[in-house]
Amino acid sequence: MSTLMVSISGVRGIVAESLTPAIIQKYAVAFGTFMNKSPLIVGRDSRTSGTSISNILKGCLQATGCEVIDIGIVPTPTVQMEILHHKAAGGVAITASHNPSEWNGLKFMDGNGRFLSPEKAGQVYELADRGDFKYRDWNQVGNEIRDSGANNRHIEAILGLQYIDVSALKKRKFSVAVDCVNGAGGMIIPRLLEKLGCKVIPINEEPDGQFAHTPEPLPENLGQLKKLVKESKADIGFAVDPDVDRCAIVDNKGQAVGEEYTLTLAVKFYLSKKLGSVVVNMSTSRACEDIAKYYNCPFLRSKVGEINVVEEMVAQNAVIGGEGNGGVILPELHLGRDAPVAIAIALQSLLEFEGSAEMLVQSLPRYHMVKDKINIEGKNPDIIINKLIDQFADKKVDLLDGLKIDEENYWIHLRKSNTEPIIRIIAEAKTAKEAQSIVREYTTIIHKLS
Repeated sequence: MSTLMVSISGVRGIVAESLTPAIIQKYAVAFGTFMNKSPLIVGRDSRTSGTSISNILKGCLQATGCEVIDIGIVPTPTVQMEILHHKAAGGVAITASHNPSEWNGLKFMDGNGRFLSPEKAGQVYELADRGDFKYRDWNQVGNEIRDSGANNRHIEAILGLQYIDVSALKKRKFSVAVDCVNGAGGMIIPRLLEKLGCKVIPINEEPDGQFAHTPEPLPENLGQLKKLVKESKADIGFAVDPDVDRCAIVDNKGQAVGEEYTLTLAVKFYLSKKLGSVVVNMSTSRACEDIAKYYNCPFLRSKVGEINVVEEMVAQNAVIGGEGNGGVILPELHLGRDAPVAIAIALQSLLEFEGSAEMLVQSLPRYHMVKDKINIEGKNPDIIINKLIDQFADKKVDLLDGLKIDEENYWIHLRKSNTEPIIRIIAEAKTAKEAQSIVREYTTIIHKLS
């Protein structure tokens, strides 16, 4: 049987293997018991298992006395925004994010529209493992309400942002190719683009959960979109993951520019309008840091994980932040990764740049990143990381989240996985060859240590 993944990002697994009705019930009732409040928002991406999981989840939440507001197929960031709109106690997004279609999961959120803090998530999981649930009597069971307006409210909120010039975008009439990978993006991205006056050229738009390709928006998975941009002569292309919190860009020449540059572009655009602190995670490109330095703005890094970035953003009163996987967080809208707002910012950037998407990307600081993982099954990752810390004590190291060595011409980040017997290894340098060489060098060192 496959392993159930339990982390600060929620619970996810393969449907009918590690993610069974009993498992869904266990965590749903634990969350309902922990919240002990109403109402709770429930939304889902387009996976075929979503309906059945939603029914189980809602029934369990109602059994603990929680009123449920079902907002249907929506992006994960829309769930976050709806918690604030309805002044709800929290919410759950039913999604496995970028995992394949046989996966699904639950992402738990607090009343502030953010994911549960690591401390609160730990309490929910501990409660689930103990089985210390509180079911309500027949006359205290929660009601269910349905609200179909969530996606439209999300769109209208983006159109109302201070630096998005809707009338100018409508005059420009960008030609935009978009790949929604048959996820929840089909419910919102084409509509948003139309509202921005774009000629929309969609593929994989139907939100039926039958993902047309590997759904993570990495360059190697964007072949269809790259071809579509070139054939249609589009000004730009966008790809989103199934729950629409990550966005990748394809330029007008059909080149996937890498998901790191979605956030880099957003940071550059926003700091050109409003100065302030920027927060990204430990594995995000140095390009964002270069831009913050150019604008003389404070730049900080957090542990990997959206909630970790968000908590640091709140502490620093940051004006923008996110993760280099294509996740842009704009506090002016809400405190969560949001692909629709990333698209709006990218289009506004392109409008004001007055050049092609290819030229716009070339105007950003350029680095090359290599990501890999090292199998350490049967080994203790903490011992390996500690040995590396001792070995490289003479270098500039950061121990906030695993081990990061930050040299003048490169950086490398090594951190253990909380769900798999692997060490993740990410390196960035000025050239791809340098980054690949660094990853090979440290991989060899880790194999020797283990």
